[in-house]
Amino acid sequence: MLERRVVVVVYAGAMALDITGPIEVFDTANRLLGAAGTPYRTEFVSADAPLVRTSSGVVVEASPLEAGLGPIDTLLVPGGWSLHSALRDHALVSWIGGAAARSRRVASVCGGSFLLAEAGLLDGRRATTHWAYSEAMACRYPDVTVDGEPIFVWDGPFVTSAGVSTGIDMALALVEDDHGSALALETARFLVLFLKRHGGQSQYSAVLDAQLADHPPIRAAQEWILQNLGSPLPVAEIARQANMSQRNFARVFRREVGTTPGQYVERTRIARARELLETTGLTISQIAGRCGFATTETFFRSFGRTLGLTPREYRLRFQVISPSGLIDRRHERQGSPA
Repeated sequence: MLERRVVVVVYAGAMALDITGPIEVFDTANRLLGAAGTPYRTEFVSADAPLVRTSSGVVVEASPLEAGLGPIDTLLVPGGWSLHSALRDHALVSWIGGAAARSRRVASVCGGSFLLAEAGLLDGRRATTHWAYSEAMACRYPDVTVDGEPIFVWDGPFVTSAGVSTGIDMALALVEDDHGSALALETARFLVLFLKRHGGQSQYSAVLDAQLADHPPIRAAQEWILQNLGSPLPVAEIARQANMSQRNFARVFRREVGTTPGQYVERTRIARARELLETTGLTISQIAGRCGFATTETFFRSFGRTLGLTPREYRLRFQVISPSGLIDRRHERQGSPA
């Protein structure tokens, strides 16, 4: 193989960063790779060729879809605010399905996973999309197992990412798969990215996890949960804080928040634990206690089930600051250069 052909499907109203983020990763990897490896060659194709305006006004010069014939190494499909129009473009969806059959792997950013699913490519597979649209995707495509938590999901030849900046994380993972971790880490470093994030990292930040409901009693209960994470927090006690019966509280909470009180408590505990792992030097057992886990073992099971990493692995990958300032932990990561 003399080069790796990357074909990016562009359409009017696509999000510019969904396109430019991954291709900057591939271009940077090329420059760092030199003449020793197999470089990426990026092509843009579109039904709206030759000049395609993205949602932010950035114009991409593209070739007609017919130029994308032949074998493809990586097919990349972005998302965008005009996704509804793109989904109604049957010719575009059909072309994506045909191009996928000629591709070694297929990647999507944000709502691009909807286009893959519309083409029937994700049936029976696990995929992700932007957290705000994961429920809509699951309803529209019941044959797809939609996981709204990870920043990207790799299932067979299909890689779907959560959106916007996570397309960069996904592209770094593709570079690592092609050329090894050393080049992927060097690419991340050259792009001034603090971290090369693991796909299992949740796309929900602690702030997103802490979003409060509009319904006053439920909002009051959520605020009380946040203030008392170190306590056991049985549902009956939370319901008392909302001045509601336990049964009615559970029903209204699920309607307003989209999850059960118990699931919300666990997610909030994990969000707080992530924050402490990233920003403090507390021990794992201290963090477990502060976040209300009865035992360290319970903390490990819950954390692993949610993020696919142990607390220690998460800290090694994602800790960036401490009270004393910035931390560079690359030398602690197995297989990474000091």
